[in-house]
Amino acid sequence: MTSHRPSVLFVCVHNAGRSQMAHGFLTHLAGDRVEVRSAGTTPAESINQMAVRAMAEVGIDITAQTPQILTPGTVETSTVVITMGCGDACPYFPGITYRDWKLDDPAGQNIEAVRSIRDRIEAHVRDLLGELNS
Repeated sequence: MTSHRPSVLFVCVHNAGRSQMAHGFLTHLAGDRVEVRSAGTTPAESINQMAVRAMAEVGIDITAQTPQILTPGTVETSTVVITMGCGDACPYFPGITYRDWKLDDPAGQNIEAVRSIRDRIEAHVRDLLGELNS
């Protein structure tokens, strides 16, 4: 790993579920080795409470997070941008790595469905962290 600390931006539509869970996992697993941010193309008023509950079950508290608006500057200053269902609404800048994770939206889902989404996000985040550390 270089001396430059990588910056990862997680983006979904409302920045209330998937991107917040991914933010929570990467922050928990990487500590200060990675700058972690998340944003939404149309941010919600608050975080999805089922996402909060599902993350609490694995010992990660995301209650302090708030949905943020996606800005071109946030994208431009990222090393890796992970999109989760926001499609073409995310601005493109050369030299930035983009990934799209196909994940169901936890909005309106029961806790069992949100747990499944959470577990898929954790697997993706662990793979990403392995890449960032290599």
